[in-house]
Amino acid sequence: MGDIAVWVAAFTGGTAVLASWVTTLGNARAARVQAEASAQAQRQGRVRELRRAAYLELMEHAHVIGELYRRVIDAFHQIADPDQQLTRFEELRLELREAYDPLMHSVRVVVLEGPLATAEAAQGVLDAAQKVNRCLWRITCGDADAHSRFVEGQEAYLRCLSRFVEAARAAMDTS
Repeated sequence: MGDIAVWVAAFTGGTAVLASWVTTLGNARAARVQAEASAQAQRQGRVRELRRAAYLELMEHAHVIGELYRRVIDAFHQIADPDQQLTRFEELRLELREAYDPLMHSVRVVVLEGPLATAEAAQGVLDAAQKVNRCLWRITCGDADAHSRFVEGQEAYLRCLSRFVEAARAAMDTS
């Protein structure tokens, strides 16, 4: 009976060691999976923060551009003297030129941060701004149709900006 007790004790001890090893292996795998999930969540959070900051910056610069466009339209209605009007348009062109570079930079950041739909909408805002700015230049050159094209371009710019805001909102909802 002594031999059987030794064998049972040895078998029980071996089983306990094996169970302990399997448990340790499972715990290590679970810890690794949990660490990877945590790291992934942190990466996603950081990407979300970067995108949000890029989207807000673009909207801020686009708002500045939009305000300058409203000032151009106001100048059409409020200044009757053609020379004073031309002087005001030149002033606004300079302000728009200064405001365009930060907008362009913001669009490039959004294009880098993605996703594709938001990047395309951001590029649409920049393209629309470029067209409106060209219309203002044509106004200062004396093009008679430039005023109506400017107004149409400004409306298209606002539509592009709205599309960007919707694309940004959708991107933030899915991330």
